[in-house]
Amino acid sequence: MIVMKFGGTSVESREAIQRVAGIVCARLERKPVVVVSAMGKTTNKLLAIAGAAVRGEREAALSQLEELRAFHLCESIGVETEIELHFTELGELVRGLAVMGEMTPRAVDAVSSFGERISSIIAAEIFRRCGVNATHLDSRQFIVTDARHTQAAPLFEETNRRLAAIPKMPGVVVMGGFIGSTTDGVTTTLGRGGSDYTAAIVGAGIGAEEIQIWTDVDGMLTADPTLLPGGYRVKTCSFAEAAELAYFGAKVLHPATVLPAIEKNIPVRILNSRRPEVEGTLILAEAPACSSAIRSIACKRNITLLNVVSTRMLMAHGFLRRIFDVFDRFETPVDMLATSEVSVSLTIDNTRALDAIRAELEKFAQVTVEEDQAIVCLVGDHIRASPGVAARVFGAIPQINVRMISQGASLLNISFVVAAADLEQAVESLHKEFFSNPDPAAFE
Repeated sequence: MIVMKFGGTSVESREAIQRVAGIVCARLERKPVVVVSAMGKTTNKLLAIAGAAVRGEREAALSQLEELRAFHLCESIGVETEIELHFTELGELVRGLAVMGEMTPRAVDAVSSFGERISSIIAAEIFRRCGVNATHLDSRQFIVTDARHTQAAPLFEETNRRLAAIPKMPGVVVMGGFIGSTTDGVTTTLGRGGSDYTAAIVGAGIGAEEIQIWTDVDGMLTADPTLLPGGYRVKTCSFAEAAELAYFGAKVLHPATVLPAIEKNIPVRILNSRRPEVEGTLILAEAPACSSAIRSIACKRNITLLNVVSTRMLMAHGFLRRIFDVFDRFETPVDMLATSEVSVSLTIDNTRALDAIRAELEKFAQVTVEEDQAIVCLVGDHIRASPGVAARVFGAIPQINVRMISQGASLLNISFVVAAADLEQAVESLHKEFFSNPDPAAFE
């Protein structure tokens, strides 16, 4: 069996879903389980509707809801009654939010779940009309999670017990990604981009031979195409490289996706639903060797850099713990970290609690904040065994002011911070340095 996950752009319309049905038909002998995201930008629209309702803009929210309903009815066929029922339920929820004037995490999950709930119903019916024997499943009956709304964690023992029924089902199973439920049946979500995670959870749970992530690009590339068009496709990479690239901005893969796959050693392949003939990128436990030390250049925008300085840190213990206690209390993850005898520099991409964090840190240290920064991350298994990589990295960008440098303990990446305005130039220079003569066995 294989798991095939199709993202929002792959199922954005009836025509797109029909194209997906053709891709699935060509792989029926591998007994596919299909996981779909919400259609297009539906999740963003749902959250915007909820936000308008909470702000007291009831009529605007209901008007936007009607537009979304009309869109889904237009793109569907044969399941109009089911869609109407879902939008009736959603309308009641939106009206309730307008009355309450409050958006709780539980409400966020309830609203945002409708995208995948509806798209999976539409996709299953279009599959049937394209000749595929499709069975629709509500993912909330199979993906069991804790109650940490908007970032729920799967309860794998119970989830795997329920998923064990899927291989016995006839035809092609179609289910929505991103969503689950607690043991009490309350709807939860796995976080933005969680459809990839759903695919990996399902793949691990049924013992799939491969997990396929179908998106709108040909696979992982040697650089972000929005910054550097014309990068090369990465043919294969390791799980460890993929995890680093995903965490540092390679948006074709959700950072958590590889975790269940690593545990079960299931290959993950990234493919393009608009160009299914392209082989994509295959992610394995260990990738074949190549002549390049660098597999890809990732970047992360909208980064804020904090410099925390205290002479009391000199020869002291507990200083780092005290700093990270602050970030822990405000549930703010740290991306990168660099330290010296009396200072700590770190980056965050979530500034929701920045003012409060800064106020707490300033009780025992001096704090400076630099906004509009970006992380550049060069990833490759062979960095650890290739002398002189750092010299080549920084020799390629002599004209750019580097604000912070960090190398992962795994020796798989070299990361540094630059001003957002310098990001494009940095990536272009680094790509020219490391991929001017790409290894044809590893890149295309």
